[in-house]
Amino acid sequence: MVDFDEAIDILENRARRDILRHLVKEPHYPLQLSELLEISQQAVMKHVKILEKAGFIDSQTVPSEKGGPPKKMYKVNQSFSLRLDLGPDLFRAEHRQMPSGGPMRLSNKLPAELDPLIDRLGTRRKLPMSEAMNLLSQLDLVLEKIDDQRDAIIALHQQVMNKASKGVSENSESYEERIMAREMMTHPRRPLDLDVFSQNIRIQPADAHEIMENIRGRLMKDFVINGNNFVSINKDTPLPWWLVR
Repeated sequence: MVDFDEAIDILENRARRDILRHLVKEPHYPLQLSELLEISQQAVMKHVKILEKAGFIDSQTVPSEKGGPPKKMYKVNQSFSLRLDLGPDLFRAEHRQMPSGGPMRLSNKLPAELDPLIDRLGTRRKLPMSEAMNLLSQLDLVLEKIDDQRDAIIALHQQVMNKASKGVSENSESYEERIMAREMMTHPRRPLDLDVFSQNIRIQPADAHEIMENIRGRLMKDFVINGNNFVSINKDTPLPWWLVR
């Protein structure tokens, strides 16, 4: 499976996006794609090979409808989502694989408002086009609502980063410390890999560990003083990774 950077590199080409746009509807021959896109069959094959090598599509050999030699048809075989959020104090780039399984398996990940729709899909009967269009319309409305909610949450995330960044700039002793602090805030639930971090900004791992100790000490002080916190927990309760020495 390709990652975000590989997917962006492949999909930046408009002809490849147009090929995929047709292939998601149904399998196509290269000649069909050539006629639809108004480019040469040779150019189509060049793009198809790139898409196939990356695992976006695969092929199947089918008999010719006119009695000639068998031909290759191409179809999409991956389901994923690319997300890029960009702005001041905001950079989130994600390649997310779509979950597999039928309606019942997906039900625990879906909004409760879709329960009636899941019940209608929980059988093996075929859907008439009219019913499918009605269900798809409902799903589009729910998607739009979720997208609006996600945008609002991302904007709130950006505002938190912006407010905290001012304190980071005032309290940090160096560029490297500012960058580490912002990296920690970008992924607050995931421990920072100091070896990778030190390679990315060209410093020694020992220096990265020293910077981390300075930041962690300040975080623990902030946690107690600014938050007026006194922590009493069960010995098996996990603490945030930045509070654990």
